[in-house]
Amino acid sequence: MTVKVTIDLNRKFSVAADINTVFSLLSDVPVSAAHFPKVHAITELSDNVFRWEMEKVSLGIHSIQTIYACQYVSDSDAKTIVWTPIKGEGNGIVLGKWELTEEADGTSVSFHTKAELTLPLPGLLKLAISPAVKFEFAGMVDKYLRNLKGLWA
Repeated sequence: MTVKVTIDLNRKFSVAADINTVFSLLSDVPVSAAHFPKVHAITELSDNVFRWEMEKVSLGIHSIQTIYACQYVSDSDAKTIVWTPIKGEGNGIVLGKWELTEEADGTSVSFHTKAELTLPLPGLLKLAISPAVKFEFAGMVDKYLRNLKGLWA
C-alpha cells in the first residue's frame, strides 16, 4: 500500500545581494542544492536534469526516503529558474519556480514548489502521516531559504 502526500509551498523574501549574484547561484543546481538540508545525493542525469535523493527521515516507527528528478531551465533575461518533473524517477513528482525581481537595495526572491510524494506506507496512516510529512518538507524548505539568505546578507 502507498500514501500520496501533496505539498504546495510559496515563499517570498528580499536579500541585499544584486539580482545577477542571486540568479547565478540559484541557476547552478548542485551549488544551490548544497544549501538544502538532508540531501543524501544529487546526481546529474543529463544536461540540467538532476536526481535528488534525500536522507531517510523517521516519522514515528516508519522511515521514508524521497527520490525525484527534475529538469531545470534558467532564463537569464526573465531571471527565472523553472524545474519540471521527470516521471518514473523515484517516488516524488516535484515542480517549481524561482522568480527574481530587482529592487533598489537588492533582490526580491519568490519561491514556489509543489510536490506529490508516494510513500510506501499503509493507507490507514494517511491521516496521521500526511501532516508530519508536510511539516518536515516545509521545515527543510524554510531551512534551505534561511541558508541562502545567510549567503546574501
